[in-house]
Amino acid sequence: MEFFTKTPYLYHYYERNTGPLKNLSELDINNAEKILKKLQKENNTFAAKRTDNYLEIRREIEQKIRIIFIEKGGEPKKQFPHYFILGECPWVKEWFKEGMEIKIPIDRLDPKSLSFTYGDSFPAMRFQDGKPYRGQVYTIEEISKLVKLYGFPQEWNKDGKYGPERYIEVQIWEDQPLHLFK
Repeated sequence: MEFFTKTPYLYHYYERNTGPLKNLSELDINNAEKILKKLQKENNTFAAKRTDNYLEIRREIEQKIRIIFIEKGGEPKKQFPHYFILGECPWVKEWFKEGMEIKIPIDRLDPKSLSFTYGDSFPAMRFQDGKPYRGQVYTIEEISKLVKLYGFPQEWNKDGKYGPERYIEVQIWEDQPLHLFK
């Protein structure tokens, strides 16, 4: 993390009515599908536009990320992660009717519980366009090197015209310190 001139923050964006730190993957598949269908029916937000097989694909991606992270020395304390963004990305609030945020200094978390994808994990793990960061999971040291090479996507690709990477996603694999920031 030596490339940061100041302590970086992790941001979690969420819908006010739903509350923060929710992951459909933590629910049994029937309840998760009911909630997703309700979101799709009642909302016109980004999350409501997901495909019918979204939950199945999401769980596969989460397990793949978890396995790769463990192989790199990560120590996840939970089966499914909480999702954050490395650095501020205020336009993500527009994905929600009443977007809210949690802001956490990265140095308040255990690096062994943090994995990263360059871009949202869904396209980062699925797109096959030859970019070297596709299909990759990074540790905190590795993502700092990648940012030196490519910068922050939310700075050079806010509107997505250069590809699906619009921010750096952080997967936090523990609950404990997050409850202090709710």
